[in-house]
Amino acid sequence: MSEKRLAVVTGATRGIGKAIALELLRQGRDVAALGRSETLLAALKQEAADAGHTCDTFAVDIADTTKFADTLTSLAERDGGIGILVNNAGITRDNLLVRMSDEQFDEVLQVNLKAAFVAMRTCAKSMMRNKFGRIVNISSVSGVIGNAGQSNYAASKAGLIGMTKSVAREFARKNVTANCVAPGFIKTDMIEQLPEAATEAAKQMIPMRRIGCVEDIARAVAFLTDDLAGYLTGQVLCVDGGMAM
Repeated sequence: MSEKRLAVVTGATRGIGKAIALELLRQGRDVAALGRSETLLAALKQEAADAGHTCDTFAVDIADTTKFADTLTSLAERDGGIGILVNNAGITRDNLLVRMSDEQFDEVLQVNLKAAFVAMRTCAKSMMRNKFGRIVNISSVSGVIGNAGQSNYAASKAGLIGMTKSVAREFARKNVTANCVAPGFIKTDMIEQLPEAATEAAKQMIPMRRIGCVEDIARAVAFLTDDLAGYLTGQVLCVDGGMAM
């Protein structure tokens, strides 16, 4: 771990994002956790402190891309650059295609795809200058194989994969890598709200026959930000129990 530059994690208040922030702290990274809820950010800060870590938290709505970019710029100026960017924040507005409104489509693309574009464009400035960067975008198995009722979500996550590969090609010579982690069914608040029958049906689609945990994703992200993955870029790591193979 030759670089100890700041790691920024979006959507860090719960679930996968929270697990990523805590794992990067355990790996010795300086972490800035971003989210919308000040209450949940305070809880994350306390949990980190209880584990002996200091976690900076910032309340920001990434859909407000101007404020989001300003926050990232300020962090880069404060810390001499952003070394790690994890675009994790995302939303769903599921519906069948014929029933999906323009608003449902646009809102998902704004948060899941455009905000990631803004974050990468902003952080790239210090990464290129410092000749070091690790970008990890949290896609989804839905972006790899599609999912009925999620045309907007799948489009945003597939778009994230294409954008990541393009960014990887642009930044490679500056020692800046860009990769995706594509989670499958992961035990989060959303999954826990599903009826038991739906959960069991989901397990039958997974060769490993079990739901993953948020730590599975966090460890994959930690690997992609480590020196061990310094020659790995433009890749999609499906952490899905074999679902998309």
